[in-house]
Amino acid sequence: MGKILEGKTAIVTGSGQGIGRCIALCLAENGAKVITNNRTPGSSINAFEKTDLSFTDEEKAELEKFNGDAQTTADEIIKSGGEAIPVYGDVSDPSVAEKLVTAAIDNWGRIDIIVNNASSNWVGNIMDMDTELWNISIASKLTGTFNMMHYAMPYMKEQGFGRILNSASDAFVGIPSYAAYGAANAGVVALTKASAQDLAGTGITVNVYTPLARTRSWFNARTKYRLNGISKEAIEAKAPDAMKNTAEGMVPFLAYLSSEDANGITGKLFKLAADGVVGLWSDSQVVKEIKTTDSIWSIEDLKRRIPTELLKDDHSNHEDKILAN
Repeated sequence: MGKILEGKTAIVTGSGQGIGRCIALCLAENGAKVITNNRTPGSSINAFEKTDLSFTDEEKAELEKFNGDAQTTADEIIKSGGEAIPVYGDVSDPSVAEKLVTAAIDNWGRIDIIVNNASSNWVGNIMDMDTELWNISIASKLTGTFNMMHYAMPYMKEQGFGRILNSASDAFVGIPSYAAYGAANAGVVALTKASAQDLAGTGITVNVYTPLARTRSWFNARTKYRLNGISKEAIEAKAPDAMKNTAEGMVPFLAYLSSEDANGITGKLFKLAADGVVGLWSDSQVVKEIKTTDSIWSIEDLKRRIPTELLKDDHSNHEDKILAN
């Protein structure tokens, strides 16, 4: 039996380490030729923008295991008998996104799969965020995703085949301390759903997923919580089961979505967790509404009916939670 991605070419942004690295290795294992990518050669144990954390020696040792860049990921693919080329650069820059797509075309004559995994993050109260941090968060995740799609889609349309997989995060629902990151990921969800409809009938599918696994970002978040007075044991106890595993076991789902076997699956938002769970998120929908019998709402009616009717029995949970991806 042949490999399901034999003859296909892929670009995986942010694939120097963590989930992106696991995705690149998995696509290559299933037959794809891969362009690997991260912003610059080398890596850092710091995962959050403009944040200087005081790591313990134990934390540093754990984080060193996650070091890597586009070159080390490409080297591992090649060592295993696959084909890979590293291309450095920040995909929020349109010229870098174009360079990645051009590299696939120049070397292998086609581009079949785009995995938009790259992102930047900062954790903290929205009142402490500045415009530079906001712009970095939005650009790396949302703008970078659009840039890669923009340059790849013409080739995919000409081929009559394309798979675009966009990484989001469950932060898109609105989680304390992740305002910009959540906003960027909510944008990716909307971009995916709209693009899937725009591209219907072209042979290009567009899907989005929320991954959850133990990564460099997880260890950075754990350190930040520790510095705020929360013990390591309490953090570990509160973390989802998926945070106890790295991403290797969950990424085969993305290889499947990248294959011809996944024809017709488009515009979906999937949950992908390292504890073996694959889920499907529901679409947002209005769950309750009230209507005035007059042409214009009166303030008195609103004061009376909002808490007693529209928001009655609303148990929305906005408690803080640990998030790493």
